[in-house]
Amino acid sequence: MLLSRNSLFLAIILLVAGCATLSPSPSPTSSSINQKHLATLANIKSFALKGRLGVVTNPKGFSGGIDWQHQTTDDNIDVFSPVGGKVANIVKNPSGVTLTTQEGHSIKAQDAESLTEATLGWRLPLSGLSDWALGKPTASKIDASTWDEQGHLSTLKQDGWDINYENYTENNGVFLPNKIVLKSEKVNLKLLIEKWIAVEN
Repeated sequence: MLLSRNSLFLAIILLVAGCATLSPSPSPTSSSINQKHLATLANIKSFALKGRLGVVTNPKGFSGGIDWQHQTTDDNIDVFSPVGGKVANIVKNPSGVTLTTQEGHSIKAQDAESLTEATLGWRLPLSGLSDWALGKPTASKIDASTWDEQGHLSTLKQDGWDINYENYTENNGVFLPNKIVLKSEKVNLKLLIEKWIAVEN
C-alpha cells in the first residue's frame, strides 16, 4: 500500500514536471522581431498605392477605386466610382486639405476627416491612415495591439479605430498589408491594396 502511494505520488510529480516542461513560454525574440519590422517601415517616407475602397456608414456608403500618392507632408488621392470614373481628388499639404469634385468644384478645410464627411458623407481618417496603411501604429497612444509570428500587426486599436490586418504581401523585401479593415463607432472602411510602390529613404 505504501509502495502504491509512493508510486502515485511520484507519478503526479512527473506529470506536473512534464506539464511545466511542455507549457509554451513567450518567445524572447517576439518583441525584437516586431521592433525590427517597425524600424524597416519607419524608413518608408513616401509611397504610392492603387486599390479598392469600401465604406459602410449611415446613411451613405461607398465602393470604388483609390489611387494614393503619399509624401512626408503631402498626400494626393484620387477616388473613383465602381465603373472607373473619378469621384473626387483630395490634396493634403501643410496649409490644409482641398477636395475637388468630379464637376470641378473645390472645397477646402483644415483636415480630411471633416472635409470628406461634409462632401462625400463619410470620414476618411487620413491623419492616421498613412501609418496604418503601412501596417504600423501612429505616434499616438496604442489602446491594444496583437502581432503575428513574423512581427507584423494583426490587430490595432488606436484613435477610436479598430483595425484588422488580414494578410501581407512582400514588396521589394518589405512585407506590407494588402487587406485592411478599419472600424469606428460610425464608419467601417475596407482597403484592398492591389499594388504597392513603396520607397525607402
